[in-house]
This record gives sequence, C-alpha cells and structure tokens, in this order.
Amino acid sequence: MPDPAAHLPYYYGCINRSEAEEHLKLGGMADGLFLLRQCLRNLGGFVLSVVCDVKFHHYPVERQLNGTYAISGGKPHCGPEELCEFYARDADGLCCPLRKPCNRPAGLEPKPGVFDNIRENMLREYVRQTWNLEGDALDQAIISQAPQLEKLIATTAHEQMAWYHGAISREEAERRLYSGSQPDGKFLIRERNESGTYALSMIYGKTAYHYKIDMDKSGKYSIPEGSKFDTLWQLVEYLKIKSDGVMYILREACPSPGVSYGTAAVVPPPRPMSVMSTGDSGYTPEPIKIGMQSEGKRLLPMDTQVYESPYSDPEELKAKKLFLNRDHLIIDEVELGSGNFGCVKKGVFKMKKKQIDVAIKMLKSENEKSVKDEMMKEAKIMHQLDNPYIVRMIGLCDAEALMLIMEMASEGPLNKFLSSRREQIKVENIVELMHQVSMGMKYLEEKNFVHRDLAARNVLLVNIHYAKISDFGLSKALGADDSYYKARTAGKWPLKWYAPECINFRKFSSKSDVWSYGVTMWEAFSYGQKPYKKMKGLEVVEYIESGKRMDSPPDCPEEMYKLMMDCWTHSFELRPAFTDVEQRMRCYYYSLANKSEKSEKSEILPEK
Repeated sequence: MPDPAAHLPYYYGCINRSEAEEHLKLGGMADGLFLLRQCLRNLGGFVLSVVCDVKFHHYPVERQLNGTYAISGGKPHCGPEELCEFYARDADGLCCPLRKPCNRPAGLEPKPGVFDNIRENMLREYVRQTWNLEGDALDQAIISQAPQLEKLIATTAHEQMAWYHGAISREEAERRLYSGSQPDGKFLIRERNESGTYALSMIYGKTAYHYKIDMDKSGKYSIPEGSKFDTLWQLVEYLKIKSDGVMYILREACPSPGVSYGTAAVVPPPRPMSVMSTGDSGYTPEPIKIGMQSEGKRLLPMDTQVYESPYSDPEELKAKKLFLNRDHLIIDEVELGSGNFGCVKKGVFKMKKKQIDVAIKMLKSENEKSVKDEMMKEAKIMHQLDNPYIVRMIGLCDAEALMLIMEMASEGPLNKFLSSRREQIKVENIVELMHQVSMGMKYLEEKNFVHRDLAARNVLLVNIHYAKISDFGLSKALGADDSYYKARTAGKWPLKWYAPECINFRKFSSKSDVWSYGVTMWEAFSYGQKPYKKMKGLEVVEYIESGKRMDSPPDCPEEMYKLMMDCWTHSFELRPAFTDVEQRMRCYYYSLANKSEKSEKSEILPEK
C-alpha cells in the first residue's frame, strides 16, 4: 500500500521530533516553514511540524475511520497533500498559515519506518500462505486488497520482531533478560496469560521491571496512563525515543531465540477483529463457495473459487483443451440470460480433481454460420486470457448445441446489480469494483487486446466486492507492433460507449477502451442509469463533437468525475493509458478503504 505522502518533497518519512526541528532550523526558521513526517502513534497518520515566532509546533494528523485525514478539531481532507494545501490558505486553528515547504535536500529520500521495511514481504507471505497463491494471482491480490490486508498485517507485525517472545512467563522473561549483558534499556515484549494482553519486560540498574500493556475497546495499546498506539511495534518505537511511563527509554532488544529481526518466515493466522480491525470483521483462509457471505465476514475476491484459474493446478493444466468432453458437463435448466445468439444456462464442469460452477453460453441451432464463427472467435480470444478480473473461458463443447463454457459470476451485470440495490451500495464499494475493472483492462492493454465493448452490462459480479470483465465477442488481438485495429465494417456498434476515433475512422485501441471505461464509470456511479439519457446514436456523436460531456452523477466523488473527463479526452494520443487509470483508481480506492468495523457492520449486504 503506497504511502499517500511519499511523493511530497516536504515529506521526511519516519523521523522523530528533534530530527524534524533540525531540518526546520536548516530551512531558515521563517514563520510558516513546515514539513510532514510519519506519526509513530497512529497507523497511517502523520505529524505536521511548523515554525512560528521562532518556535516549533507539531500537529498530529490522524487517518480517520472513513479514510480521510484531519488535525484534531480540524476539517477532514482526502489526503495529506490536500490537508497542507488547505492550511496554506487558512490557518484554521494552527499557529499560522503554511507558507513555505521545508523540502528535503537533494538526494535525501523519506526515511522508512520499521514496518515499511518488512511490510511488502509480510503481505506477500500472508497472501501466499492464506490463499495458496503464486505469480500474477498473488500480485493482483495484493494490489486489489492492500487496504484490507495491510491493517491486519500491521497489527500482527510485532510477531516478526526480534524483541517479541510470545507467551512466556515473567520468570522466563527475567531469565532471558539476565542472559548475557544487561545494559539499561534491554527489553522484550511477551504475551501474558490473559488472552490478547501483553507485557513489557525491561532492565534498569540490573533490576527487571514489568509493565502491563493495556488494550482499550478500540484496539489501541498503551502502558497505563501512557500514550495510545494502533500497534505494539509503534508503542515500542515510541518508547525508544521517550520513556512515557516506564523507567527508561528502550535501548537494546533482547532477541527471541531463533528469530531474526525483520524476517517474515511464518505469517500468523488471522485473529479476532476485536484485536485488529480493518473495517472487516474477519478473514477466512479456506475457499468459500461463490455467492456465500458468512455472517459477520466480508468475502474477499481470493475467498472465491473463481479468483485463481481452474487450471492453476499443473495436473489440471495437463488436461486443458479447447474442446471439452460432454460427459464432464452437467447443464441445469436454470437460465441466467438470453440474447440473439441463444441463452446462458447454469452448469457444473467436472474436472480431474474437482468440479466447478460454470455459465454455459448455448448457441441456437438455427443460427447462421456467421454467428457460430463469431462464437468460435470469442472462444479463441478468451482461451488466451487468464486474469482474476476477467471472466475466464473453460472451453467449448459441441454437442446438442455449440456451447461456450465460462466461469460463473452469479450476481450478474453491474448495471442491473447497482440499479436494484441503490440504497445498499456505498460509493466506496463502487470505487472498489471499478478499480478491479481497471486492473482487468490494464491486463488486456499489456496483452495487446482491445475489448471494444466495455460497458457496465459486460461487467459481471461474483459478489458485492468482486467484479469480472466479460463478453469478448467484439474483441481483437493486435499484432506486437500494432497500436490500433481498424474495423472493416461498422455493423451494430454500441455508439454511446465508443470514442470519436472509433466512430469517425473505425480505429480501435486500448485508448478507445479507456473512453469506454469512462462511460462505464459513469454508469456505475449513477447506479446503472443509461448514459446520454434518451439521445440517439447520432445525437450522441454531435454532442461529443461539440465538446460537451455528460454531467457528473449525483454524489459522485470529484476525483472520479475528473478521471471520467480525462478518459473522454477527444484526442486519443492525449488520453491516459490503463496503466495511469489503474494507478489513479488504486490511490483513490486506498484513500477510502480504511473503514471502521462499525461502519462495515452497518453495511446492508444483498440478500441471497
């Protein structure tokens, strides 16, 4: 999860108060000179250090439960940069307005904190061990779910620290402290007999002292009467600088036997969310059936059987063929949808080691050969694609009809899902789903595939938190040196989703898919409304060519509408690529994703 302040030239990372003051002295000590640094007390928080009247003032900036940032008593802001820009215009309770950033000297990078150094390895190990993922699937899981996973990892990071000794007695703690040299400030953290509580054991003047570490109802840790911290390792890092209720500052870690500092060999299993709240109320390592929503648990994409490829097992991969055996297919009478081509039915595909739920696209027997050819073309395209945010094709079956066998996404099209549950779906949920769509489209861009029909109707939901791109009937694979594909004929095109160059010159590229993504975003944030209202296709073309664009949907975040407008840049050369789109969606999604357990529990989930 990237630090939202990492790009700011006046951000110094994990430095303490005295280091911040030294930098401000070197900066000239002018009124309004300021810098930003990492906060040791609050996970994801900052400290704004400001000079005024030749004095230093330090203001904690907390990351709020809804993902915004605020100085105590001040207004919330969507990020630390926006917060600093606000206080540059209005002091609003500060000693003075922010006038001049104290930028880092050339060559000086923000100082990483203790958790920053081990976070990536811990995230990877946790995802690898919990969901048994590797390669691209592992990377995609980390990118899409970092906000949910990082808080969980952060609150268990102490178990990877050299000073953490687990559940040992007071007597054993003293034995370990007295083993070897006994300098003042030698310390360890241990788990007490009471579940979920800890103790700090330390030496001062050759005497061992033991301090209970309390945890309040919100999950914050503290030495009695001392400052409160989101995590144990933050408490330890703070006590290395300031004694704050203990006999002496912490100086030397008493290493736990067999543990190397900063390693993440074994990531601990999830704990009850009363101990570590991510905004979700629990995590489950075992795969969960599609559509299931365990009471009190949020279903992550990795928990579903359609996150990783059905052919991820090498034994299953050996048997992978384009055409499937009819005997391995069970077709249900339940019809999921229909169209000119035929219908889509629910089914089960029996593989070598398992059986999976599938959607079966069945071609009408009376359809023309051209329709069959189109279906074959779609199958060949989909057979090459493998990404968690794209509906994967399992194979073809030519029996009572030509059938395209695909992964199941049981909640159906995004537009219908949102329109039927408008009161139940929050904006941050839509941001999460559209971020996943951007990840799937970024994958297509990297593979040199043009979708040509990206729309909310072609985004299918596995569950309320998991989206997949579908319907590759109009897709086209580009050559390695091609940047766009030129269609020979117009045919029946979804003009309301098409970029100007598609309509005017029949040119299709990933950049034209970006235009369609902007329209899909508009559909999503308008909860499934039809774009351009009742305009006809040609009216839409005239509307766009005149420089007009759709207005922002009600309650749509300003940042998201700005991205839509960038996607609708008339010149495709100036339009952002999906690499940029995904990064912007990711940053905004991360900024919203830090929810409280209370707000998550109040979310009404769709009935099954």
